[in-house]
Amino acid sequence: MKRLLLPLALIGFFLCLFIAKSNGEPVMKLTSSAFTDGGKIPVSCVMPGAGGQNVSLPLSWTDAPPGTKSFVLSLVDHHQVARNWVHWLVINIPADVHGLAAGASGKKMPAGARELQNSFGAPGYGGPQPPKGTGDHPYVATIYALNVPRLDLGSQTSLTAFQKALEGKVLASGSITGHFGR
Repeated sequence: MKRLLLPLALIGFFLCLFIAKSNGEPVMKLTSSAFTDGGKIPVSCVMPGAGGQNVSLPLSWTDAPPGTKSFVLSLVDHHQVARNWVHWLVINIPADVHGLAAGASGKKMPAGARELQNSFGAPGYGGPQPPKGTGDHPYVATIYALNVPRLDLGSQTSLTAFQKALEGKVLASGSITGHFGR
């Protein structure tokens, strides 16, 4: 019996970690061909003012749960200086779509998907452009699988209103963090 206690304790420990990581929601996998989780966002994907071409990040996701009717995406800078600066909000991504190509913003978005205004004041993707001397900023991209086919949000919806609109609709989510500083 004592031999079983350690393996059972380890299983319980890892199960608790999984539950804590998922905040009660199943976890999806979000990846980018441009950087690894925790890695550096390429210069081509940052704003011209930071030396880039503002090419929207390529993203793909897997492990959406059954019953997914649409996806939404957010890309937010959580650095203390940025104060949750919104770089990209996309709603109403069809359930059969599992990725966005590099440069898709404003050009090659899936039918039905809508890009909301970012904190720069424009619709669509606005790449990193952190203030000089503030160190690396964490840009967190999150994909949410929803139990509704669409959200009815205005183009100038705030991050707080976006998050409120998701309440009770999220089946699963996944995130990836890229860093950039100058």
